[in-house]
Amino acid sequence: MRHSLSLGLALAWFALGPGSAAAADPPSLTVFAAADLTFAFKEIAPRFEKATGARVALVFGSTGNFAHQIRQGGPADVFFAADQSFVEDLIAEGVLLRETRTLYAQGRIVLATARAFGPKLTELRSLLDPRVRHVAIANPVHAPYGRAAEQALRRAGLWEALRPKLVFGENIRHTLQFVQAGAAEAGIVALSVANVPEVDWVPIDAAMHAPLDQAAAIVRRSPRPELGLAFIQFVNGPDGRPIMKRFGFMLPGEF
Repeated sequence: MRHSLSLGLALAWFALGPGSAAAADPPSLTVFAAADLTFAFKEIAPRFEKATGARVALVFGSTGNFAHQIRQGGPADVFFAADQSFVEDLIAEGVLLRETRTLYAQGRIVLATARAFGPKLTELRSLLDPRVRHVAIANPVHAPYGRAAEQALRRAGLWEALRPKLVFGENIRHTLQFVQAGAAEAGIVALSVANVPEVDWVPIDAAMHAPLDQAAAIVRRSPRPELGLAFIQFVNGPDGRPIMKRFGFMLPGEF
């Protein structure tokens, strides 16, 4: 198949409708998605499946780790990154299709406190409190939200003082779990996953870190690029956008 895709091609997929897919063997799509998308995509994917008759396999994890896996031949059809730079790098290497690159969101970070800890922390400097023994962030080496957390702590002049307290999650969902379980009294996590019963949170000023502009693209070797493009546009369309917004993302046209 030629790799020149268009909105018309994606819409043509929708025009086929669920009934066109063979009941015994519906088309399938594997989506590698940054962990900050966990809650939102678990709502969006079933709607896409209902609309198209396709099956969507969602794999959540660290953007940096996924970029490495895709580079090495990982079985993704679509890559939703938490930082557009990873998509740009893979496009430059010829791994992703440039013409399918799409901005789909801008993320936010928040200061999270385990409710079991007691007092809700309201500013980054509160992390210096000796009662806060562990502070969870995603690993800045490969997780964009971890990199944003490091930038915010450095901008606040707290990075060096807090380094002995830091515990690193493999991705932002793993980082949240440290706080949920009380293994860390506090952490810096994505707004999109912060609304859980075990956690209180306050926003961190977006000026404290580089923008978390998030992009998606189709993997060049995918045998079903038209279906992948349809999913990207579903996320960015009238079905996906309200869900993304509800989970705290800024959307294209808002940033």
